[in-house]
Amino acid sequence: MYNKNIKLVITALIIAYAVYQFTEGYIGNGIMFILLSTIFVFLYFKNEFILLAFLRLRKQDFVGAKKWLDMIKNPSSALVKKQEGYYNYLHGIMVSQTNMNEAEKYFKKALSFGLAMDHDMAMAKLNLAGIAFSKRRPQEAKMLLNEAQKLDKRNMLADQIKMMKDSMKKAQMPNQHYGGNRQGRRR
Repeated sequence: MYNKNIKLVITALIIAYAVYQFTEGYIGNGIMFILLSTIFVFLYFKNEFILLAFLRLRKQDFVGAKKWLDMIKNPSSALVKKQEGYYNYLHGIMVSQTNMNEAEKYFKKALSFGLAMDHDMAMAKLNLAGIAFSKRRPQEAKMLLNEAQKLDKRNMLADQIKMMKDSMKKAQMPNQHYGGNRQGRRR
């Protein structure tokens, strides 16, 4: 994986060649090179490997998504800050299936870098709330759940948030057994 600034250098070179084409009278070629340069600008802000990992994750192909993410060797030099957040977010989603401690680390890192969309932030906080609840930290879980609910403006995660709140209420209720499994009193 190469540095993110190489994409900007390639863009500058393509635009310079487009200007040269304009001065030579080849207007069509110049326009084509300008359009070509926009692809590299797009890939500067949206990393191609993260896009491919999202596509794999959509198909529930965790192995394929991990393969694409593993192609990014040094995330801090290859990715913009928001992309680094999504890099950690995707790792958190994949690792949450097997290792809660590592997933918590990835989700917290993703939130510290920032995510572009509110529903992604809400999903990360919802996952963190589930992890905190499973580690018996109910106050932190409630706080994260409320933050996730505020960020979920389109109610895309409303069902998951409601289920999480219901399971938190059930877990907080004391277990009271009035008589248990008695067969009945003998007279």
